[in-house]
Amino acid sequence: MIDFVQLQKIVKEHLEQDRTIHSVDASGPTLEAAVNEAAALLNTHVRRLEYEIIERGTSGFLGAGKKDWVIRAYEHIADKKKKKKENFLIDEEAEFVEVIPDKDGDAYVQCRQDSCVYLKITAPVGKGRPVHIAYAMQVLNDKRIGEFDSSMVENLVKEASDMYVKVAEYQHNPMNDSMGVVEVDEHEMKVTMMINPPGQGGADLTLDVLKSMMIQNRVYYGVKEDVLTSLSDKPVYKERIEVAEGTKPQNGKDAYIDYKFEIDPTKIKLKEGANGRVNFKELNIIQNVFVNQPLAVKIPAENGIDGKNVLGKILPAKAGSDIPLPAGSNVHINDDGDTIVADINGQVLLVSGKVNVEPVLTVEGDVNLKTGDIIFLGNVVITGNVEEGFSVKAAGNIEVKGTVSRAELDAEGDIIIYQGVNGKGGGKIRAGKSLVSKFIENANVEVGNMVIVSDGIINSQVDAIRSIFCQGKRAAIMGGRLRAGEEINAKVLGNSNSGTETICEVGFDPHSKIELEKLLEIKTQSEDELEDMRLDMQNLINTKKQRKSLPEEKEAYLRELMDRRQILNEELAKAIEGIEKVQSFMKEIQVRGKVSASTKVWPGVKIWIRDVKEDVRTEYKAVTFILEGGLIRTVKYEEPDEAVQKQMNM
Repeated sequence: MIDFVQLQKIVKEHLEQDRTIHSVDASGPTLEAAVNEAAALLNTHVRRLEYEIIERGTSGFLGAGKKDWVIRAYEHIADKKKKKKENFLIDEEAEFVEVIPDKDGDAYVQCRQDSCVYLKITAPVGKGRPVHIAYAMQVLNDKRIGEFDSSMVENLVKEASDMYVKVAEYQHNPMNDSMGVVEVDEHEMKVTMMINPPGQGGADLTLDVLKSMMIQNRVYYGVKEDVLTSLSDKPVYKERIEVAEGTKPQNGKDAYIDYKFEIDPTKIKLKEGANGRVNFKELNIIQNVFVNQPLAVKIPAENGIDGKNVLGKILPAKAGSDIPLPAGSNVHINDDGDTIVADINGQVLLVSGKVNVEPVLTVEGDVNLKTGDIIFLGNVVITGNVEEGFSVKAAGNIEVKGTVSRAELDAEGDIIIYQGVNGKGGGKIRAGKSLVSKFIENANVEVGNMVIVSDGIINSQVDAIRSIFCQGKRAAIMGGRLRAGEEINAKVLGNSNSGTETICEVGFDPHSKIELEKLLEIKTQSEDELEDMRLDMQNLINTKKQRKSLPEEKEAYLRELMDRRQILNEELAKAIEGIEKVQSFMKEIQVRGKVSASTKVWPGVKIWIRDVKEDVRTEYKAVTFILEGGLIRTVKYEEPDEAVQKQMNM
């Protein structure tokens, strides 16, 4: 019987890539897909990859024989050492280091309203070049500053303090001062400034003046001070320059549902076997879930981030919209109110936007390549047949409206097969409770309660903890071995062909009988091997006594025999202990046990009741075999009880 408890242990494996990896193997249905996967694994761009093809892919024929491309990808060494990402570098240890761009030093001159000329020298950055004294003087000359303190200029060039320092005086003409015009757009989100150049003797606009102009125009937020500084040092004349920008509000994200199962039923996931071939019988179409398994989680709506215009006015953002959890049938919402949880085992489905767990899986038509094997944590109803080579496993009941071929059915509950089973010598039917079928032919059956058949059981191995009933117009048991704890009841037992052996065993637990047979087989094999080993060891020991020693290979063989003997003795002891326990258990079971035929019992049928055997040598009619006084006797045919008859007539 399949252990469905194991299905409840869902293990989610998360594979973490090694940070020091230099190459990866990647695969995909196309070469491009494999390369993209490698780039993702190496956290780089495809342009930085080098790769070699390990295995060429093929498209196959109609999906069969399809093979993925497999590549081994490497990252360019130069690109590995330095990757630019915005204004950062990533070194070989994958640590982020701020990039320092190279920048030359510079000289700036301002003529201010106090009739003084000021000079500022900035230091170089990175591998930039420092300001030369000649360049500083040229900048002063360009401003038409005739006389200046050359020694002060020289000191400023040496210090490069990035501060304005007075180096000269000039004749200030306030009428020719530089002028700036500030303009706020109609949405109050952007501010531009246009500067007119100074005339002869006019003063430049300092940073403080530019900031004051912003305040005068009520611009308090989003001021780009770096732009103002640049305009103060090296003005751009008669161009509109953006000097402030507001922040737009960011509306919050709406709530959404994170489904913990595949909501697109068209996506079929094929499973690849150990040999690299796709098993088309395992389509993984059914999504089984367990009691209390989370099925969907609501990711809550987010609050927005307020914006602000350049005048400092708050621009409120909208919060994200909430949505209800789409709970359907056989599910509930957890106490936190954010997760849909399964109430039962079954199949999870998204129907009309609702999450449902269905306890019954209905397969319309046959179980074949279209459906694949079925594994379901509930009841399964199949409207067609179960074709050869496929399996159906259910935690509940299995109902098949058609026939079952050489296939496997496994249910924790009942199995009902409307048209019967033809296992062709390989079919396996296992039910935790009962099996009801029209006929059973050339199949292996094991049930936890009863087997009820209307037309016949032919050449099959059938084990039932309780009873086997075969009642109908053609209800005959012909050939095979049938074992039941309480009763085997049929219309006809055996047939006129003495070459077909029919064995009926009752009065014991079939599982215990099977276990006993296995233990007895282990005991016999161990004893036979020990006897053969004893003879070999005795010959080697005798030879050693005569020659005082053995060749190295024979000495090694003797040690192997001694080690093997110890293992076999332990196995034999365990088998004998197990046999005693099973035999003791079987003796304690108080089961009357009977074999009945309402019409006829043919000679050749072998009947076991508990540990007593009877070979039927003559024909019997309407008879029941029972165990009485240590012997198997016949009495008048006994009908099945009413409960069984009702179930057979359903």
